[in-house]
Amino acid sequence: MESIAISVQDVSMKFNLSKDKILSLKEYVVKALKKQLFFEEFWALKNINFSVIEGEVFGVIGLNGAGKSTLLKLIAGVFKPTLGKIQINGHISPLLELGTGFDPEFSARDNVYMNGAMYGFSPAYMKEKYDEIIDFAELWEFEDVAIKNYSTGMIGRLGFAVATSVQPDILIVDEIFSVGDYKFMAKCEGRIRNMISAGTTVLLVSHDISVIKANCTRAMLLEKGEIVCIGGVDEVYSVYCDEEKREERNIARQQNMVSL
Repeated sequence: MESIAISVQDVSMKFNLSKDKILSLKEYVVKALKKQLFFEEFWALKNINFSVIEGEVFGVIGLNGAGKSTLLKLIAGVFKPTLGKIQINGHISPLLELGTGFDPEFSARDNVYMNGAMYGFSPAYMKEKYDEIIDFAELWEFEDVAIKNYSTGMIGRLGFAVATSVQPDILIVDEIFSVGDYKFMAKCEGRIRNMISAGTTVLLVSHDISVIKANCTRAMLLEKGEIVCIGGVDEVYSVYCDEEKREERNIARQQNMVSL
């Protein structure tokens, strides 16, 4: 019997968007005290239901604004769903915004230990993995330089190396294949493929369909916060590319909103 690594049940996510342009914290506090803050509800995700089997590589595709990154942040525990339930079975390692949590005033050496603590790794574990991390990130010449002096690519490389220094049960990957130059990108892809070969469950978002086709066994198409279809990668990509059907779905959504 197949085991479920990720279960997403009836999940919806609402954000309250401010209707007013607030330019300072002081203005925000004054308006809040006077009860003059007005928000507009925005449902980024609506009634999402799917599951990912242990050891599966599952792709999520969709246009910008479809809700892909919001979904991954919910699964990673960054957000809590407004409605519904998410169940995770196993240790999860999210590759979402590489370098998040780094202190620009500190060196790569210091940030490796601090970022490792964010992932729940002990100082002893990070000491054991330190050489491997710096070697993979190709930062030996800069390990004691404050990362405020790093390029975006260097920070991304360090973030990727730290996040993948452990073999997780579940790996969440959100558009990280632009880290560094083409040689380093190949290293990143190679490391992820090694994790896949070792049985890691992967949830992958990428605008590069070749990445999805090369790695995923199944895929899901999100559109304006809703699931359009789930199935084989070629089948889902065909629906994704059908502009005429997309326009028909948009018209149907508008009519449904009017009827409500």
